[in-house]
Amino acid sequence: QVQLQESGPGLVKPSQTLSLTCTVSGDSITTSNYYWSWFRQSPGKELEWIGAIFTTGTSTHAPSFSSRISISRNTIKNQFTLQLSSVTPEDTAVYYCARHYGPYREGTSLLRGRGTQVTVSS
Repeated sequence: QVQLQESGPGLVKPSQTLSLTCTVSGDSITTSNYYWSWFRQSPGKELEWIGAIFTTGTSTHAPSFSSRISISRNTIKNQFTLQLSSVTPEDTAVYYCARHYGPYREGTSLLRGRGTQVTVSS
């Protein structure tokens, strides 16, 4: 059974860097032909794709995050990590990691973790 589990601080101060880790069990992030993505959802808003890292280690991200995002992985621990710099209260959301086939499009079937609440506040 494939499971994804997000971890990281629940509270981040404005202007700091948010760092979240997704630990994957039951599948390998290096050998399966999936995209490993980060999403977030704020109250009253739709699920928003942030970025992904592919099996090969190549990463991609939504243009709106391009100046402050980094997605990396630890192949030994079978984890991938999101770093989002210069956060503001608008980055407050529930963050999810997920697995999916092909680049993300609306309607793509996701296998995702339970999510972790991140609040940006001083």
